[in-house]
Amino acid sequence: MTYKNLLNNKNFVIFIIPFFLGLLSVLSFQPFNFTLINFIILPSLFLLITYVQKRSRNIYRKKPYLGNLFLIGYFFGIGFFLSGTHWISYSLTFDESLEFLIPISLFLIPLFLGLFYGLGSLLCGPFLRNSYSSFFLFCLTFSLIDYLRGNILSGFPWNLWSYSWSWFVEVIQILNPIGLYAFNSLSIALFCFPAILFFKTKYKYLVSFLFPLIIFSLYIYGSYKINNNQTLLEKNKETVYVKAISPNFEMRYIKSDDEIKNAIQKVIRYSDPEIKKETIFVWPEGIFAGVYFEDLKKFKNLFNKNFSENHLIILGINTEDNQKGDFYNSILVLNNKLEVLYKYDKKKLVPFGEFLPLNNFFERFGLKKVTQGYGSFSSGGNQNNLELNTLSVLPLICYEIIFPELIQSSNNKSNLIINISEDAWFGNSIGPHQHFAKAIFRSIENNTFVVRSANKGISAFINNNGKVIKSLKPNEKGSIELNVPLINNKFKNNNDLIFFILLFTYMIIFLTLKNKLQ
Repeated sequence: MTYKNLLNNKNFVIFIIPFFLGLLSVLSFQPFNFTLINFIILPSLFLLITYVQKRSRNIYRKKPYLGNLFLIGYFFGIGFFLSGTHWISYSLTFDESLEFLIPISLFLIPLFLGLFYGLGSLLCGPFLRNSYSSFFLFCLTFSLIDYLRGNILSGFPWNLWSYSWSWFVEVIQILNPIGLYAFNSLSIALFCFPAILFFKTKYKYLVSFLFPLIIFSLYIYGSYKINNNQTLLEKNKETVYVKAISPNFEMRYIKSDDEIKNAIQKVIRYSDPEIKKETIFVWPEGIFAGVYFEDLKKFKNLFNKNFSENHLIILGINTEDNQKGDFYNSILVLNNKLEVLYKYDKKKLVPFGEFLPLNNFFERFGLKKVTQGYGSFSSGGNQNNLELNTLSVLPLICYEIIFPELIQSSNNKSNLIINISEDAWFGNSIGPHQHFAKAIFRSIENNTFVVRSANKGISAFINNNGKVIKSLKPNEKGSIELNVPLINNKFKNNNDLIFFILLFTYMIIFLTLKNKLQ
C-alpha cells in the first residue's frame, strides 16, 4: 500500500495514526524525559486535522464531516491517557472485590478523558488551514482544553504538555511569573512550531527561526533567575533542620495493635532522632493504613521515649470528627507527647479512591472507594498554613501536589512546602515518577523548597529552582536530611489571569491574521 493510499484510508487517518501519536506521548514525561518527541506529535496532530478538514467532504463523504474531526482528537486522547495513566488500574489489585474493575478502569479513564481532546479537535478543526492564523487557533483551543480538564468536575491536570520539561530546570523558571497553565500554553505553541515548515506561506522559514530564539530566551532568563536565587540563598540565614523518612512499607492495611507498634518502631528507627538537635521529622502518608489517630495514642510511650521537646513529627493518618461523624485524610504535627499542634485535612480527594461520587448510584453495582472502608472521606475546609515562629508550612497530601491553585489560594505565603504521599498504590510503574515531577513545578512556581516524603515513591528535597538536592528512589528505605532555607516570598502572582491574557492574545493574533497571511 502506497503512502497516498494510506492517507486515503479513513481508518488509518482517523483512528490508527491519532491513537499511536497519543500512545507515544508518554515518552516525553518522566521517567523517560524524551521531550523531543512532542515536536513530532503535536505538529502531526495539527497537520492531520487540517488534512481531514480539507478532504473530508471528498474522501469521507459517507460519514459526518464534524464527526471525523472529533474522532481524530478523541482517539488521540484515548492513546494519550491510556499510556499516561494506565498505572492507575494497579491500585485495584489491593482489593480482591474490586479486581473485576481493572480492565474497566484501564479503558474507562482514557475513554472519558479522551473526550477533552475530541472536543478540542471538534472546536478548532473546521477553521484550520495550513496557515499562521490556524496555528494560533490550534494552540488557543488545546490550551483551553487542558485548562478545563484541570479544573472542571474534580479536576485532573495530570501530564500537561508543560510537564515534559521537568528535567530542563532553566527553561521552566518562567513558571514563577506566569504560572502552570500559561507555560503549558506556551509549550503547546513551541511543540507545534515544526508544523509551520509545511505551510505554503511567506516567511515560514523566517518565522520558524523564532522557535530556537524563544527556547534560547527562556534558557537565558532561567539561568539568570537561578543565579539570582542562589545569591539570595547565600544571604539567607534562616533554616530548619528536616528529616524526610521513606520506610518503603508494602501496601497493606494494619489490623492489630502489634502491627501498629511494629510500624512505629520501624519508622522511629529510620528517623534516628538526636535528642538535643532541633528537628522536623516528616513521615509519609499511608504507613499507618487503616489506622486512626486514636489508635496511635495507645503507643504514646514510644514517642515519649524516642523524641524530645526539640522534635516535631509531621505524619499522615486518618482522623475522625466525632461530633459531625466525618472522616478525614489528615496531616498532623505532633510533639514528643503526641499532642496535636496542627491539623490539616486533605481538600482535594481522589474520586473513587477516597470518596465515591454519586454514592447511592454506584453502591447499587457493588462499587466502593479503593481505600479501606465503605465510607467516603470528607474534604477539609479553608485552613491556614502551619505557623511556627518564622516557619510557614503549606501542607499537601499526595496528589494535591498536582494542583497549583492550592498554593495560590492558601491564606498565607508559605516559605516551605511539605508533601507526603503513599505511592505504593501504583507499584513499580511510571506513576510515582510522573507524580514526583509535579513537585518540581510547585517549587519553582512558589519559589520555595519542597520537602517530599513518599512511601515507595520518590522522597526528596527540591530547592526553589526545581533542582533535586537529595532524594531516595521509590524502593529505597531510610531517610534524607537537610538544613532547609526559609525563603520569604512577598510576591504572589495570579496565574489564571496571565493564562487568560495569553489566550486573548492568541485570539487577537488569529483574528488579525485570518484574512491576511494565508
